[in-house]
Amino acid sequence: MRSAIPIVNIRIIRWTRSHARVDHRAMSIDAPASSSARTRPTWRLRHGTGFWVIAAAFLAVMAFSTIPTPLYALYQQRDGFPTWVITVVFAAYAVGVIASLFLIGHLSDWAGRRRMVLVAILLEIVAAALFLVWNDVSGLLVARLISGVGVGALTASATAHLSELRSVARPDEGPRLAGTVSTVVNTGGLALGPLIGGLFAQFLPAPLLLPYAVFLVVLAIAAVSVALVPETVERAEERPPYRPQRISLPAASRGAFSAAAIAAFAGFAVFGLFTSLAPSVLSGTFHVASHLVAGVVPFSVFAASAVSQIVFAPVRTRTQLIVAIALVALGLAGLAVGVLGGSLAAFVTAGVVAGAGVGLLFRAAILVAGSLAAPERRGEVLAAIFLIAYVGLALPVLLVGVALILWPLVPVLVGFVAIVAALSVVAGLRMLRTA
Repeated sequence: MRSAIPIVNIRIIRWTRSHARVDHRAMSIDAPASSSARTRPTWRLRHGTGFWVIAAAFLAVMAFSTIPTPLYALYQQRDGFPTWVITVVFAAYAVGVIASLFLIGHLSDWAGRRRMVLVAILLEIVAAALFLVWNDVSGLLVARLISGVGVGALTASATAHLSELRSVARPDEGPRLAGTVSTVVNTGGLALGPLIGGLFAQFLPAPLLLPYAVFLVVLAIAAVSVALVPETVERAEERPPYRPQRISLPAASRGAFSAAAIAAFAGFAVFGLFTSLAPSVLSGTFHVASHLVAGVVPFSVFAASAVSQIVFAPVRTRTQLIVAIALVALGLAGLAVGVLGGSLAAFVTAGVVAGAGVGLLFRAAILVAGSLAAPERRGEVLAAIFLIAYVGLALPVLLVGVALILWPLVPVLVGFVAIVAALSVVAGLRMLRTA
């Protein structure tokens, strides 16, 4: 199996005061003016190398979070529970993400980026251990909840950390590369997880144990590597009073933020469909029993999301939004046609098209949200946009699970894609007006 963490050429150096200084004049919205490192000499990686270490760790955690996608059918066959239980197990993960983003996702603004990334990875290690020793339905619920808490602690912290590390390593580069890398490793990791899980289920023994054992080792390596990365936030001598996530924007910015939030909500609703119900759709509607195919389909959707962000990175944001709106509308319409017509090829192709559009839409949402806040509040604003995105991941899937108790799968899915398509187009057009 190919590791979810790319090879990183690590050069450990003596980190002195000269490396800790930050050129605040080079800082943009993506690097807070308060960012600095500890002045006490210690062993750390260079900021440029640390950037790629954080990206690799981010990739590994997101891949681990979607490993169970093609395995749900195996759990269902073993324990005999109905399809709606899968949506509850998946929702436990999303609820964990939402609670974490609301309660701790913004704390890296004063507690430190590296510390929060380490906390997130350690939570994922705990989840991996639980998958190994407690893998009935109740154990799945607890493990997925803890994994969600880890992802919630990671997303905004790692996104802000990447931006700040890159601004120190390449102060004249601008924010484009850091923004692209953060969104690509996020969605790319989500893509790798189902593919790796499908490969384990199809070709290797003990598919409900071995993937988690492998990722337990990968995550431990990631934690050790992240511990060597420079910090970019100077911790306050006096800890500020704790408060849950909140966001305060100038009145003129609230319309732009709400458009970005709706886009993130709708985009992650599409991801939620493919990470929770795609294997059930494949087996129940298209009668495909292959576990590898059950992993390849969500992989293709997430990979299309990551690739579209790379391909269109040099293109103006306005052009990206126009392409995103067209791809999302076309892809979601194709999903409905594929399900109604019983065409697997149409379903998969439409999923890839929709995934490419969602990738561009989500990237635009992150850029818009990040540009609206003062530098010292950027982590808080990013945590808010990820919070709303993961509500989109959880709430529609839960509603689909409830609907499946009352109605057949096909009409429920058609109604789902119609609502999500409308939300995506409206949000895209609103952001287009402010691009």
